[in-house]
Amino acid sequence: MPRENEMRLKGKVAIVTGGGHGIGAAYCEGLAKEGAAVVVAELDADAAQAVAERLGKGGYESLALPTDVSNEQSTKEMAAGALQAFGRIDVLINNAAIFSTIPMTRGGIDEVPSDEWDRMMLVNLKGPFFCCRAVLPAMRRQRSGSIINISSGTAFAGPPTRIHYVTSKAGILGFTRCLAREEGPNGIRVNTIAPGSTLSEPDPTPEIIAFRRERIGARALKRVQYPADLVGAAVFLASDESGFMTGQTLVVDGGAVML
Repeated sequence: MPRENEMRLKGKVAIVTGGGHGIGAAYCEGLAKEGAAVVVAELDADAAQAVAERLGKGGYESLALPTDVSNEQSTKEMAAGALQAFGRIDVLINNAAIFSTIPMTRGGIDEVPSDEWDRMMLVNLKGPFFCCRAVLPAMRRQRSGSIINISSGTAFAGPPTRIHYVTSKAGILGFTRCLAREEGPNGIRVNTIAPGSTLSEPDPTPEIIAFRRERIGARALKRVQYPADLVGAAVFLASDESGFMTGQTLVVDGGAVML
């Protein structure tokens, strides 16, 4: 563990939505190791508690909060719970989304059910909208804060058969830029991380492993991407090291997409 004066997030409070599984859990652990008190906001209450308990056993401050990002009242309760426990909110990572852990149609536009489209937009786009609105009052009072939205490399590549998912993640890019303009005068930064195809499933099937390995061919760095590969970007954007950076997108995909 780094010495306290070396921790980049010491004294900060961070909320990670979808923090109970995969990449979200990796964000939680990475932020905690840098000194942040971490709120694990997760629809799966048991998973959230498991991550919070694991962090607690490691000597880190953490709190599990059952959260449904598609429900505005639930996101308000998330923010209120964080404030009650820690007194402030410095970082929000909008990680919760429909993708690998929730089945979705992989087909052309004619095959995507309209209700599945609506659910994708509700969770992947309206969820960050709700979460940002929930934490912004606290960040405005502080005159500081870092919001980190999670998009996807697919928003730039535009692969077929996932049009609803890709559209939702492309929307995050515009959402980030607009909010960065709106909240910059309040001292609040808003940036995006766009991961590549990441092997984040706890028990991946052979089909999933094969799918992730297929992505290697498009990369400059020829290996599978793991959740740990995304933590550095999240810590950087959460910390004061990126204090004059807002409205930007960091693509972390091993060089598959080069902007």
